Amino acid sequence: MTNHFTYAGQRHAWLQTHSVSDADRAAMAALRELTAAHKGKLRGIAARAPFDDIMLRVSAPANMRYQEDTIGGVHGWWCHPEGAREGAAILHLHGGWFSWGSARTFRNLVGHIAQRANVSAFIPDYRLAPEHPYPAGMMDAVAVFRGLSVEHGLTVAVSGDSAGGGLALSLLSMLAAEAHGTQPVAAAVISPVTDLTLSGASWRTRAKADPYFVLDQGRHQVEAYLNGQDAAALQVSPLFADLAGLPPIRVHVGDDEVLLDDALRYAERAAAAGSDIGVEVWMGMAHGFAGAVGRMDAAGLALDAIAGFLAQQLS
Repeated sequence: MTNHFTYAGQRHAWLQTHSVSDADRAAMAALRELTAAHKGKLRGIAARAPFDDIMLRVSAPANMRYQEDTIGGVHGWWCHPEGAREGAAILHLHGGWFSWGSARTFRNLVGHIAQRANVSAFIPDYRLAPEHPYPAGMMDAVAVFRGLSVEHGLTVAVSGDSAGGGLALSLLSMLAAEAHGTQPVAAAVISPVTDLTLSGASWRTRAKADPYFVLDQGRHQVEAYLNGQDAAALQVSPLFADLAGLPPIRVHVGDDEVLLDDALRYAERAAAAGSDIGVEVWMGMAHGFAGAVGRMDAAGLALDAIAGFLAQQLS
């Protein structure tokens, strides 16, 4: 790992990179061959079943108890590691381009974070587009955070991946705007969607390297989620929100994904606003690489770093 990485022609203390192992490079090559015929084709509600199938293939963590529950009026699932620390919780907002995914299908991935952090994690089934466009999912996230922190009296850290990572970062800004309200102690996100205008340069520079997404597909998903709302609105795209006064944030992202610049530009703005931000770029990795835990070195290392950070902040 290097301590500094050049972004936009400058070196930034908040940005680090991880080199790719030979084994992970070979695994990524095999993945690209496997997904080539389907790249960009997952869209709309028809993609829910195949997306769920992908997430259900994430290896299950050991010594994990799953429990259905309702927090803040929102259904979801708990991931309880054996001997989990009391008085604390991780709120994880799952990915799926605002239209796919569920708490049940993300239990294994989030379970790995919970297990490594030794903290129980709750995954809400926030409402999905197009049936429930913005701001339904965002309001569910707020309700669950308040349920955990206020009603249950828990110290809460937030995590999220992809679209859920973007929701997590928007949640931070919304709560920070309530100057006297309860705040999360930290956030750790994986490949967050921070710019719903899709203006990041990596949509072009990583278009070939990314094995999953294309720009037209992203536009289709965002339009369904926004339902006419302005993609550049502060409350919609966390990149454009007020990023001052946020809790410590860590971001993990693959170098071979179209969402790379969503992570880098967000961090650049957050650092300029004085927030404690750090980004770790995993070379050779594509979107969702953390789900390959047990099959790729980078996945386990990234999950270790995320869980270690959250555990430290929750302590």
